[in-house]
Amino acid sequence: MASQTIRDACIRAFLDLLAQRPFERISLSDVATHAGVALSEMRAEFSTPFDLLDGFMRQTDRQVLSEGTPEDGIDLEEPARERLFEVLMRRLDALEPHRDAVASLARSARRDPRLALALFAGSVRAQRWMLAAAGIDATGLEGDLRARGLAVLFTRLVEVWLKDEDPGLSRTMAHLDTQLQQGARLLGMMDDVATILRFGRPPRRRAAAPAETAETADLNPPL
Repeated sequence: MASQTIRDACIRAFLDLLAQRPFERISLSDVATHAGVALSEMRAEFSTPFDLLDGFMRQTDRQVLSEGTPEDGIDLEEPARERLFEVLMRRLDALEPHRDAVASLARSARRDPRLALALFAGSVRAQRWMLAAAGIDATGLEGDLRARGLAVLFTRLVEVWLKDEDPGLSRTMAHLDTQLQQGARLLGMMDDVATILRFGRPPRRRAAAPAETAETADLNPPL
């Protein structure tokens, strides 16, 4: 069996099992048996259940990125918040077939600090790619702060999404819109922190800036 086929089969099996039982009760041998692969084949691709989790997150990243990036024609003339809204909703679309598995992970993370930390670290890495997909700078200290802030925002969004029974996800979309507006202001202050760390003093701000509307602020988004 080809390497990528083994990886995909193991990740599918992992998600199937997650929908049935908690993360902490899933062993590598369980996954191999469910996937129909030999343990020796699985060992070549994964070392721990956390590697399977990382594989799932990377798989989700690839699906979102394959559906549109600035190079593929995303309209960079749109406000950054709108572009990011679209990318994050695409990520939820990618997670939809695995909603039960995601809910299981969320429950386990509340009991397991190690899993919670792994999920957050993986989310920070993923959100760097989501920022890139939206045409938003994710480099340097500012980029790190944006990715971390967006990981927190997305964690809260998933909590709402898991409870949203509306096929149109109206509650989820309303929450995301509100969070992106609030997050833009919060992460704007985080960018100031990054500037202080680099240069030792806060940036000078004009006392009044009537030309800086919410629309112009979106041209250099803080997320």
